Amino acid sequence: MAGDANRVRIVLNFDRKPEVNWFLLRAPHRLVVDFPETDFGIEEKETEPRGLISRVRYGRMAPGHSRMIYTMPGPFKVEEVSVLKNETSPGYRMIADIVSASESDFESAMRERLAAAPDAGTAKEVVKQKPTDDRFMIAIDPGHGGIDGGARGVSGTFEKTITLTFAQELKKSLEATGKYNVVLTRNEDVFLRLDERVRIARENEADLLISIHADAISMRDFRGATVYTLSDRASDAEAAATAARENLSDELAGLTAEEEQDHVADILFDLIRRETHAFSIHFARTLLDSLGETVHLVGNPLRSAGFLVLKAPDVPSVLVELGYLSNPEDEKQMKDPAWRAKAVDSILRAINIFAAARAGG
Repeated sequence: MAGDANRVRIVLNFDRKPEVNWFLLRAPHRLVVDFPETDFGIEEKETEPRGLISRVRYGRMAPGHSRMIYTMPGPFKVEEVSVLKNETSPGYRMIADIVSASESDFESAMRERLAAAPDAGTAKEVVKQKPTDDRFMIAIDPGHGGIDGGARGVSGTFEKTITLTFAQELKKSLEATGKYNVVLTRNEDVFLRLDERVRIARENEADLLISIHADAISMRDFRGATVYTLSDRASDAEAAATAARENLSDELAGLTAEEEQDHVADILFDLIRRETHAFSIHFARTLLDSLGETVHLVGNPLRSAGFLVLKAPDVPSVLVELGYLSNPEDEKQMKDPAWRAKAVDSILRAINIFAAARAGG
């Protein structure tokens, strides 16, 4: 990237010719560029803010689909995006020329590009197979993934890496008991919409959904695990802030908003939702009792807020923040296989108690 506050040129080098599609999003103003699945070999210093560009993020959206997002502090205009064959060396390069512009120019260009590529803001679905037996089904949701790295630790650890590793270890322990069917919403570094995570749990007829996360805040001395359940009103300001951060996942990945479908507000649906919420609270309390024996917990560790990933009306759901990547001790623990094994055992004990209670009626 080279330029100033009025004009920037972006150059990306590829080993072979890429198929490129791009569109614009606002709030904040962003250029979103889609490629076939791509291995990014970009040095961190090359993504530092400069000129018109205030932030760069990139990663895998889905099998066969990668994305880069350039965020700008204000409206801009894309003069040209072109892919050229290198004249004196193998490979190709993509060149994007961006200039500052008025809000009206940006709005006009955004509508034009979205109309030309109506599917540009949606990731491809990941197909899941539902088990054929009737064992207790658990959906484990490793938070973030792909272009959405989540929080970043003091030593550079990405939340998406911690959550996937932990989820895979938890799945292995659960399956080793022979008592459970287990499905991961993602089993690799790929992005999933929040509603896609919920859909996977529901289509697999999950008896329980556990969403795994690892937060980061400005207070580096703050540490410990937290368990969240769903509520329309947050239990406290910190819970509200955490939910707001997690609910931004789709937007940060450059996805366009979809209209929320209305559910039939009948008595039966309301009863199912209330029963599901009661089961969620029950499991959350059981989980905290078990985690408290091996894992440091925050003060008031049972909290609630409007997490979108917990909104399945018929699947008891909790969100577990394993700790704070912004705290050096928590980050070190979450990277430690021995600590993760203890935490996995604690969660397994809680699931055993919860599943046995559900089986007993």
